[in-house]
Amino acid sequence: MLRSAIDRLPLDRLPLDRMPRGRVMTGILIVVLLVALYYPIGMVLTNEINDDVAYTPAEAFQVDGGSQAVSMAAALIHREIDETTWVANKPWLFPGSALDNMPNYQIGLMYAISRFAIEMTDSLGRTRGSSQADADLDRASGLLKYDGTIWVWEPSTSLLPTASATKQYAAGQRALMSYNQRLAAGEAVYDKRADNLIAFLDRVAADLGSSSAALDARATESDAGYFDALADDIFYSVKGRLYGYTMLLDAVGRDFSDVIAEKNVGQAWDQMLASMRSAAVMDPLVVANGANDGLIVPSHLTAQGFYLLRARTQLREVASILAK
Repeated sequence: MLRSAIDRLPLDRLPLDRMPRGRVMTGILIVVLLVALYYPIGMVLTNEINDDVAYTPAEAFQVDGGSQAVSMAAALIHREIDETTWVANKPWLFPGSALDNMPNYQIGLMYAISRFAIEMTDSLGRTRGSSQADADLDRASGLLKYDGTIWVWEPSTSLLPTASATKQYAAGQRALMSYNQRLAAGEAVYDKRADNLIAFLDRVAADLGSSSAALDARATESDAGYFDALADDIFYSVKGRLYGYTMLLDAVGRDFSDVIAEKNVGQAWDQMLASMRSAAVMDPLVVANGANDGLIVPSHLTAQGFYLLRARTQLREVASILAK
């Protein structure tokens, strides 16, 4: 009689030791399979390296009478934190936390944008550097320097919740758009002089110089070929910076079109951008750090460094022409 009562109980109310053994094992296997597939499938769905050099800001970010470079910076931030997924700060719960190329690329890209915001604050967005810094640009440059790996909880600094990188970057984006709207209304400054453009190009060239040093250091330290676990981190970090600077310089060129035409530097400017695009779109299936003169295994770090240094040299040439 007791046996009949147990048989009539719903399956989910039976103790595990009374469940059919085959069903228990099947359930365990399904759970294990789902866990095993969660990360690889999630990584494939999450991974997205946005290196489209033909990208243009959506209409919502374009401001008549504003700076096209500021619009580009704001649109790139929005694309990375809202349209894609900012994976650089994701904890282990998220499949994207297991990616390495995409977060290195995003951090490199955001670094380039933050450097642009600093230059806007220090020189381009004020009159000859002697006036007070623009409040929106000052706020944006501070927010965009925030550590891109910080999530809502950072136990190494505090047990309390903290501001995430995405929240800080979103606030920085809003500050950039606020400046651009004020600029269009004639309430902000964008000092489009040749010497300001030269100063910006010099800053970019200096930063590319530090990137080339990082590439050279890794290429010199190791020639592990396809088995160099650090080569792809450096490659995609530099790629992110190059892409960011490429898109921003393209937009800065449109902002300074009158200066570029007056100094007859258009052809050199286009050649410089072409070299930067060549480096920015490099995307090998697997990053290899082979010997520079290797016969079979390439050195993607060296190839990237070639285009980077070529672009840096051309940046210097453009600056030299502008100074005349």
